[in-house]
Amino acid sequence: MDDSSKKLGVQSVHRSTLSKQVVEQIVQLLVNGQKKPGDKLPPEMELMEELGVSRPVLREALSALETLGVITRKTREGTFFNSKIGTHPFSVMLALATDNVPAIIEARMALELGLVTMAAEKITDKELEKLKATIDVIANSEDGDYGEADKEFHMIIAYSANNPIIEGMIDSLLITHNKINSLIRVREKERTVEYHKAIYAALEARDPHDAFLQMYKHLDFVRQKLLQHSSSEEDAAT
Repeated sequence: MDDSSKKLGVQSVHRSTLSKQVVEQIVQLLVNGQKKPGDKLPPEMELMEELGVSRPVLREALSALETLGVITRKTREGTFFNSKIGTHPFSVMLALATDNVPAIIEARMALELGLVTMAAEKITDKELEKLKATIDVIANSEDGDYGEADKEFHMIIAYSANNPIIEGMIDSLLITHNKINSLIRVREKERTVEYHKAIYAALEARDPHDAFLQMYKHLDFVRQKLLQHSSSEEDAAT
């Protein structure tokens, strides 16, 4: 008998945020070892029955998992966990925590604080020039729309760490950056330039300790700003 037809023992989901819960349950099949990368998922009807959800909800969840690179759906063959899913676990967890702003900010801090210390030891003069150029773009922006230059600043640092294993996590950094960027309502150009210049100076001096400190100051400022904004929205809703 096909292993995919065996009962999976997943829990039926509640009616709120159904597709997200389905994503979590399917990811759990890998986490707890019931399924392995490359394994075939049960047919849709069986999943719908075990999870207690409708076909539209299940398909929404499967589409999300396919976008994340967790599964591949093959016409007439079925749905399979990707063989190299192990390269994307952090992105999956970030996607599952999309509404948990504090966790997303902390995830970004964990990534960037490590990356900037390595970058301080490895960054090239050419990369420093590119870094300075992004600061100039931000400083000269007139409409406050410097999100792309800000993102490029952080991406240059991430790639200058020059570690092929860690490069697999940079997509995760982009997820956190894009999410945080979408939550920022009021930009403070002068503060951004000030923080970026301090980080640049530490990198130019090849000082990992100062690079860590300056990046922490920058990201902590962003964290406090977003948490304050989130708290204000919650107060307004009550």
